[in-house]
Amino acid sequence: MGEKVVAGTFDLSDRHVYRKKLQACLKGLERLLAEQRFDRPKNLMGMEIELNLAGPDGLPRMLNAQVLERIASRDFQTELGMFNLEVNIAPHRMGGRVLDQLAEELRTGLNYAHRKANELNAGIVMIGILPTLGRADLVSANLSDVDRYALLNDQIVAARGEHFALDIEGVERLTCTSSSIAPEAACTSVQLHLQVTPGRFADVWNAAQAVAAAQIAVGANAPFLFGRELWRESRPPLFLQSTDTRPPELRVQGVRPRTWFGERWITGPYDLFEENLRYFPALLPLMEQEDPLGVIDAGGVPQLGELVLHNGTVYRWNRPVYGIADGVPHLRVENRVLPAGPTVTDVIANAAFYYGLVRALAEEARPVWSRLPFEAAERNFDAACRHGIEARLRWPRRGRLGGITEVPAVQLVRDELLPLAAAGLDAWGVEPADRDLYLGMIEERCRRRVNGASWQTATYHRARERGLDREAALAATTRRYSELMHAGEPVHTWPVGLREPAVPLG
Repeated sequence: MGEKVVAGTFDLSDRHVYRKKLQACLKGLERLLAEQRFDRPKNLMGMEIELNLAGPDGLPRMLNAQVLERIASRDFQTELGMFNLEVNIAPHRMGGRVLDQLAEELRTGLNYAHRKANELNAGIVMIGILPTLGRADLVSANLSDVDRYALLNDQIVAARGEHFALDIEGVERLTCTSSSIAPEAACTSVQLHLQVTPGRFADVWNAAQAVAAAQIAVGANAPFLFGRELWRESRPPLFLQSTDTRPPELRVQGVRPRTWFGERWITGPYDLFEENLRYFPALLPLMEQEDPLGVIDAGGVPQLGELVLHNGTVYRWNRPVYGIADGVPHLRVENRVLPAGPTVTDVIANAAFYYGLVRALAEEARPVWSRLPFEAAERNFDAACRHGIEARLRWPRRGRLGGITEVPAVQLVRDELLPLAAAGLDAWGVEPADRDLYLGMIEERCRRRVNGASWQTATYHRARERGLDREAALAATTRRYSELMHAGEPVHTWPVGLREPAVPLG
């Protein structure tokens, strides 16, 4: 959704013509695939991180336009809410000291942005959901003042035809309604991109789907919303419900939600783009002048703008991406599973685990998706979101017996997935010192059963035990989190609890 979109209105003929244009784009993609027009292997990865703005009190600050003006860098952009920013890291080749390079670039960029936000009495907080967000913060008036967000909100609201209902039952239960998609802005994530050839795409996407639950188990960092303790990673249910264009009747009929894990393993990239057209009506029927098939006939490379825009309004946790660089088309798998934070070091550790793991699993002679039912992968994802580091996951049994067994996520990660991730990073050519440093952090989280979500909830409950009410405890937890986040030590080393003496309100 980084396109420049101009707000407007659409009539019935617009949607009919747009559907035909989407089909032409899909045919164009099919031809590009058949003619093998895509870029050769380059081992390129990229990263985007969504951020929150909060004040010294831990409360959100609706200042992204002012902060961005001071940052004055194309690396930083708006996101959906006025308290959101996004930082984009330029593509890097996997190999060598890439992990440390990424960490250094991120620290430099985030520290600079934090200093600029400080000039406005705000700061950067890298977290899955800011614990201090209230319902009054997530309203349409606090959407970023950008045409594409207003238009997207209008179209999703119109498609739904009624208020959005949020109903998430975790440790506590949250029920409320919203008249806009603004609650989606609470979800701040890390997006990991990997450029792949068409022939490798299905293996990488299937591997990413298979390990999404393990990513969440070790990386969960969003246990609170609107003052309630919900799932250890509350972003997925919140994202699903806050963008759900289906009224209850369509949900009962089995109509697919736009925030979607998927329903099957794939055989090629075309499968996903075709599903997106087959199952999901267009939200933004905005058309370019390009004739994609004519461009291909002339030997050119089409932008496929309508397909790209439509693809951006279907919120898969592993999304297919079509792009063009230096006049050559390429495909990427965009992994959208992880929450932001807690620290730069933790983000890079999560990235190392992911990139190593998908490389190793994609190259296995007997791939995991041939032994694990897709439904089991989806249930694993749900279990990891609910229970985080304490989740139990179903996984193919090793050895001659075969079959599926259920194991604690920490055991699966330590015994089986971390060695695979190490082998994958070796295959990428990553320096052993970087490999061991960052994968060692994942191992320590598993050994200590600590991640961002477990630290947040433990610190919150410690604050409540010391006499703080709910709002004060969440604010104090957020302030302490921000302090430790900027200190930069990985989350498994963070001491639980507040540093300053807690003083009850009243």
